Amino acid sequence: MPHSIAYKRLSRTDGHRKALLRNLATSLFKHDKIETTSTKAKEISRIAQRCITAAMDGDLAARRRLAEFITEPAVLKKLVEQIAPALKGRAGGYTRITKTRVRPGDAAELSLIELIT
Repeated sequence: MPHSIAYKRLSRTDGHRKALLRNLATSLFKHDKIETTSTKAKEISRIAQRCITAAMDGDLAARRRLAEFITEPAVLKKLVEQIAPALKGRAGGYTRITKTRVRPGDAAELSLIELIT
């Protein structure tokens, strides 16, 4: 019985999983909402909340830490200058996950993950 598993592996290698989560996080901050499988939505929610919390500092060190994870400079700028200040008063819970449908091809449960603004 495995204990204390920090994250879901998503049936991918370490590099593939990191790239997937980086791209999903960038897309979430770029479009404010994305539709993906429920498992991926739960994982990206954890990461997005950490990114938003780090972006609330807004200093150079925070931007550099976020630049290692967010793949597009324009999205990083939007995160630090628009999204984080809008959520400044909240104590967490920056994302909402809503189950939407079941994908016909493989019967995967899809969810909509969106930023609370």
